[in-house]
Parts: sequence; C-alpha cells; structure tokens
Amino acid sequence: MLMKRSSAARESFALSLISAAMIAVFAFLSVSGFTPAVKGAAYLSAGLAVPASGREMIKAAVYKNKNIIPDFSVNESPAVNGSVTVDGEQTENTPADISEMVMSFRQIYANSAHDGAIVEKQYNSENATDVFGNICVRNTTPSHSVNIEASLGTDTGLRIEDASKPTVLIYHTHTTESYEMLDEGWFTNDYSTRSQDPARNMVRVGDAICEELEKSGIGVIHDREIHDLRYTGAYDRSRETLVPILESNPTVLITVDVHRDAIHQNDSTRIKPTALVNGKKAAQVMIIAGCEDGKVSSFPNWETNLAFDLQFQQTAENLFPGLMRPVLFSARKYNMDLTPYSALFEFGSDSNTLEEAEYSGHLIGQALAEFIKEHTQNG
Repeated sequence: MLMKRSSAARESFALSLISAAMIAVFAFLSVSGFTPAVKGAAYLSAGLAVPASGREMIKAAVYKNKNIIPDFSVNESPAVNGSVTVDGEQTENTPADISEMVMSFRQIYANSAHDGAIVEKQYNSENATDVFGNICVRNTTPSHSVNIEASLGTDTGLRIEDASKPTVLIYHTHTTESYEMLDEGWFTNDYSTRSQDPARNMVRVGDAICEELEKSGIGVIHDREIHDLRYTGAYDRSRETLVPILESNPTVLITVDVHRDAIHQNDSTRIKPTALVNGKKAAQVMIIAGCEDGKVSSFPNWETNLAFDLQFQQTAENLFPGLMRPVLFSARKYNMDLTPYSALFEFGSDSNTLEEAEYSGHLIGQALAEFIKEHTQNG
C-alpha cells in the first residue's frame, strides 16, 4: 500500500511538472509571432504527448476565457447518416496557411495507424431519383414529387434593388465541423474532424464564400458564432442567432447555412465527394431542400425555396460542371422557413481536405455572385 501511494505521488508530481512546462510553452506561443497554423500544430503535438488528465489541466490553464481550444481529443465527430501538397511542397494556388498546416500535420501523424480507407467519389445522375438537363435531385420525401423543369421556370419573386447593401447572410449551425488535412487515401482515429479553430472549420469555408461576394460588390454578413459545442439543439441556437440579424437587416434576402457531410460505410471506408474543377480537386457540394411533409410543418414557403435552390443549382452547374451533388429533397426544415430564399449547403464530407472545401467555397461564392447579379434590378 505504501509503495502504491508513493508511485501515485510520483506520477502526480511528474504530471504537474509536464503540465507546467507545457503551459509555459503554450503561453510563449500565444504571445509570439508564430502563425496560427504553426501554433495549432504545436499545441496538438504537445497535447498528444500528455495523458488525458494533463491535457484537461493544460486546456483549463492556457485557454481560460478564450474562444479557441485546440483539438486534443479524438473521435469527437458525431455519426451522421491529392490536391494539397506533394511531399510537403506547396501546390499552386494553395493558401499559405493551409500549406503550413499540411506540413505540420504530416509530421504529427506520420506514425499514426491507418484505421480505414478514404475513397473519392463523384456523385451524379446515377445517385438521383429525378433528372432534368444537368440538374439532379434525390427525392426522399414521404409523399411529394418534384418537377425540376417547372421549378426552374418558376418566378420566385427574388428582386434585389441594391446588392451592395447586406443581401446574403452566411452562418453555421454546425460550426465546428471540419476536414482532413492530408490527402493520403486513409484516415486515422488519432485525428478529429471537429475543430473550434475558424481557420479549419466551417467558418473557413464561409470566409471563402464571403470573399467572392465582396469582390463582386455584394453585401454579405458572416455570422461566425459556434452553435454546436453541444450537438443537440444546435438548430435552435442558430435560429436564436438568425432572427435578430434578419430583423436588424431587412435587406438580407438570402441565407446560407454552411455544413459538411459525413459518409461512413459499414466496412470503415469513408467517402469524399470530389470533382475536378479547372484542373483542381474540389469538394462536391450538396444542397438540402426541405418541405412540409409528415411531421414537418410550419414551412409555408417551401415550394418557393425549392425553386430557388434548383435555380441556383443550375447556375452553379452551368459555371462549374460536376461541382454539385444531386439536390437532397427531404422532409426537413432546418430554419429554412425564416426566408423564402434559404439554402443549406454541405461542402464535401469529413474526408475531404480543408483545401478542397475552401476551394469549393470560392466556387460557390462566384456562382452565388452570378446568381445575385441575375436577380438584381438594373444590375
């Protein structure tokens, strides 16, 4: 008994020394001039080397009253139903900070177990229930049919008088959803595809959309609030964020909830929806269009919203063939009842890379800018 007590005391003392040293290192990094990518990799690398209790001690001490906490834990992503670098060399048009992260994460996970394969797949008409021209829909509603041709010809009433005023609201119900960093054809459970770091999660994709809209002189609001620290109730919390923003900005007509998918097979294989656009890998994008059906009610504008989604899908596909997955037409609401021009976009899956998703953000931003110009009076 005395020997066990002494061993536990020695372990506690050692852990205290390790944690104190790590806290000192992290404090130095937090006030230094290192880039966020390098800091994040250092935090993660150090955290992985410390027992779980030590990691919690470090997080509590270093990140007290701060919004961003590095991802020390693994397997955080709840179950939902090669374009980066070569040997650490930056590829053309890759954002510099993403290249830094790729190099850092390649070193950190060099010896990690390969827990399953990641397979690229381009979704198309073979995965749809309804097809018209280059527009595909997968209809999973209990009782509704979809007439793509009629929806494309519908006047949705979208009229934008001055697109330079706030016109689009970008937000994130599942803000902490994130991506693989490496395009290696495998994943490791040591790495989490959830992150509070806005440089890595859905905020990064939203930033790319906003950048393209702003280049075109279109007013956009980007809400970067984290709504999914607890996964349950995230849509209620994002709704609480949306309502006052819409009330304060009556010129906002279009709302976009930016997500990513997760496609995990029973054999542990994971799917990354991928398209080649202008010679570069892009994460395929899926629009979810909801409706009243079954238990879903109080969604009076769903038909207008469906037409809006399909018309935007056509614009995006005309500009970037193959970028879009079939629209998922489903009995869901997901806050899309708040405006008649609401969209929920799934940018790839957790198995796409951050670079692929960020690139798709730029492409969707360009398509949305073109779509808005077509609906701007005297535009």
